[in-house]
Amino acid sequence: MQYDDVKLQPLRNHRFKVLEKIIYKDVIVPAGYLTNGADVPRIFWIIFPPNRTDYLPAVIIHDYLCDLGEYKKADEYFNEIMKELHINKFTRIIMISSVKIYHLIKYRVKWN
Repeated sequence: MQYDDVKLQPLRNHRFKVLEKIIYKDVIVPAGYLTNGADVPRIFWIIFPPNRTDYLPAVIIHDYLCDLGEYKKADEYFNEIMKELHINKFTRIIMISSVKIYHLIKYRVKWN
């Protein structure tokens, strides 16, 4: 997957609308889906901007799967896509660890 595979319309308040469906493996994010990008606390935006195009495709797939309640799959695909997008290891580790901790705290999702 590449950023060019994703067609988006920027909206107000750091949101995006998916203009054409996005397909990754068995996931189809429909056109019209809305995302706010990565849920990064504002204090860290200088390091990890929520709508950074480098990792936005991974974020959209992750958000969509989370909206469906498929947290483990969301985190697995998030990691895979970040690798495909050649996101540096430090950023991947921080972002993937963050979403796993968030899912553990909010939804009691545990990984083996």
